Amino acid sequence: MNYLSVENISKAYGERVLFDDLSFGINKDQKIAFVAKNGSGKTSILNIIAGKDTPDTGQIISRKGIHLAYLAQDSDFDGNLTVEETIFSTENKILPVIQEYEAALQNPDDQDAYQKAFEQMEQHNAWDFETQYKQILSKLKLDNLQQKVGKLSGGQRKRLALAIILINKPDLLILDEPTNHLDLEMIEWLEAFFAKEKITLFMVTHDRYFLERVCNEIIELDNGKLYKYKGNYSYYLQNKEERLALEATNLSKAKSLFKKELDWMRRQPKARTTKSKSRIDDFFEIKKKAHQRRQEHQVQLEINMERLGSKIVELHNIKKSFDDKVILNGFDYVFKRGERIGIIGKNGTGKSSFLNMLTGQIPLDGGKVVVGETVKFGYYTQKGIQIKEGQKVIDVIKEFGEYIPLTKGRKISAAQLLERFLFSRKKQHDFVEKLSGGEQKRLYLCAVLIQNPNFLILDEPTNDLDVVTLNVLEAFLLDYPGNLLVVSHDRYFMDKIVDSLFVFQGEGVVENFPGNYTDFRAYESSQVPESKKVEKVAEKAQKQPNKGSLSYNEKREYGLLESDIEKLQKRRQVIEAAFTDGTIDTDDIQEKSLELQEIIQSIEEKEERWFELSMKLEG
Repeated sequence: MNYLSVENISKAYGERVLFDDLSFGINKDQKIAFVAKNGSGKTSILNIIAGKDTPDTGQIISRKGIHLAYLAQDSDFDGNLTVEETIFSTENKILPVIQEYEAALQNPDDQDAYQKAFEQMEQHNAWDFETQYKQILSKLKLDNLQQKVGKLSGGQRKRLALAIILINKPDLLILDEPTNHLDLEMIEWLEAFFAKEKITLFMVTHDRYFLERVCNEIIELDNGKLYKYKGNYSYYLQNKEERLALEATNLSKAKSLFKKELDWMRRQPKARTTKSKSRIDDFFEIKKKAHQRRQEHQVQLEINMERLGSKIVELHNIKKSFDDKVILNGFDYVFKRGERIGIIGKNGTGKSSFLNMLTGQIPLDGGKVVVGETVKFGYYTQKGIQIKEGQKVIDVIKEFGEYIPLTKGRKISAAQLLERFLFSRKKQHDFVEKLSGGEQKRLYLCAVLIQNPNFLILDEPTNDLDVVTLNVLEAFLLDYPGNLLVVSHDRYFMDKIVDSLFVFQGEGVVENFPGNYTDFRAYESSQVPESKKVEKVAEKAQKQPNKGSLSYNEKREYGLLESDIEKLQKRRQVIEAAFTDGTIDTDDIQEKSLELQEIIQSIEEKEERWFELSMKLEG
């Protein structure tokens, strides 16, 4: 079933053409990722699909009655409303029913109001909806429902916008970088949510694990053309390589044919026959194909940085708090030459504050940071670049240096550095304010790198960068010989470039883990016994307010849950046994792995609900 069709749309700003004559469709249950370079107009396309903007040519045709929701980069909320008021001000018909029920629970003496609210919940079958609604708010760390929206951080506002969209369950969900401002735990929950929910998605995201595990189709805009890949990110990479190889072969053939025809053209007399005129027309078509140039550059910088001495950076008994919130409580670490460390942890645990302490941006409460004499920091912060009115791209880089030295006595100019980071010579003379958000981040990276640091600190460098630029950045970082310290929620990026982790656990606790993110998750999973999970669920259930005995529907649900859990456990044992004794056919391994993952997820959810009901029954 077709939900929406994009027909021949184009968009330009003055002489700058973003895209031209694009057409594609979005069908029910598709989970599509839209991939393109920064500056190609990805956000403009999302705005046009969502009705926030209009194309210069073409049209968007959507199915009648379709409920479409759009998660933009920036959300427009009334700052005077609370989080709860903002959620309940949406058009969802079930939310006011839940709101009335919650209010009735706070006034147990008013039995009439409670009975009426209870009946409304029954009538609208709102019990499951209430459970999921609370789970979404909990997973996105929106616990203080009475907080004014105007007091929320940018990340909290983005999470609130995401929560509202998920709660309202649209038919078609348009997402612009949904994982930005989410910590790793939230991203993994959202990933699992989208993977299991029957929801139609069209998204722009740079998170390649997210692409791999959620999307079943990828549409790429490359050099003005659309390419469609019916599969996940791995399938896309494989088939794109094949496409590029075929294009390179065709280009080589075109060049050979061009040389042959060029010789013929030069030998021809001025008088032309009809046959030769036809061949001349063909010649110019061949010439056009032979002179195609892909506007892509692979960064292969070999920076000749200043050599690091024996002392790099030493942290001695570092302490830091903000009011009652402890960030570090006696942290010690001595950096060794060439270490590549990633920093992970939930939002608010002090990751960015740690970087600011290391570089002297904020004072310590106790302890000291000792920086070696040869250390030269390059610090990429979340604030990004400070745009000056009328400043051109090339001028930004030249403020920090005209060139950087490379190995073997070579050097690279500011213009050449920009070109390697996908800024064409023409683009370098554009005004900075004309750049997209992702292009500005790319420019900021160049500004940091041209200073030739030997200790590179990156705070969320992957936000707003396209997949092409991420591959460029990773290629550079893999060859980077200095020390590297990175805060990022991009798991693919972290797995590729870091060797160990600082895990910020909160309350001043930092764990030093010898491995990348995937290693840590595997270790963490192995350390949490099933009994502990059950205890956590029971503890959570005990915190639920006592709502009295179970209703008829809840009693029925309670009985069905026991039966469902038992069936799922048996199915899980069968699949795990098949994996153990090797009786699964090779072609079925991926399918069975996905089934096992879904079963485990379902068991955990049903057990959590079972404990909630059992504690309510005991109360």
